[in-house]
Amino acid sequence: MEFIKIRLTNDVDRMGSKFEKTLAEMFNTMNPLFSFAKNSWKPALDIFETPDEILITVEIPGVDKEDLELEINTRAIRISGKRIPSPAADKGRYRLAEIQYGVFERILRLPVLIDPENVTASFKKGLLQIQLKKLTRETSYKIPISDE
Repeated sequence: MEFIKIRLTNDVDRMGSKFEKTLAEMFNTMNPLFSFAKNSWKPALDIFETPDEILITVEIPGVDKEDLELEINTRAIRISGKRIPSPAADKGRYRLAEIQYGVFERILRLPVLIDPENVTASFKKGLLQIQLKKLTRETSYKIPISDE
C-alpha cells in the first residue's frame, strides 16, 4: 500500500500570499497567457461537512500520486501538485488545447479546527479524497480565582 505525503505545519501565513494571488489574477485578466508558476491552474473541489468531519474531494485527473502534496494544520489545508502534459507528436499541431497543465495549489482556510493527526487521504480514478476529523471543544475547566 502506498501513501500520499502529508506534512503538518503550524505556520498558516506561509501557506499563501494574498498579494501574490491578487497580482496573478490581475495579470491573468490583462493577458490570459500570463500566470505565476505556482498558480498555473486550480482543480475543482467539493467540501462536505458533517457534525464530526470535513470531507474534501479534489478533481485532478492525469496527475500522478507522486506529484501530490498535502500540508495541514488545525486551521488550513494546502493541496499542491503538478500535471505533466503528454509529449506532442512531431508532425502535427494542436487545433484546440483546453486542458491545463503545470503546477497547481489550493489553500483552504477551514471553518472549524481539525485534528491534524487524524487525517486520511486516498487517490483513485483522478479524485483525491481527504477526510479531516474535527477537534471537539466540549471539555470545560473551572479556574479558581485568587484574592491577590
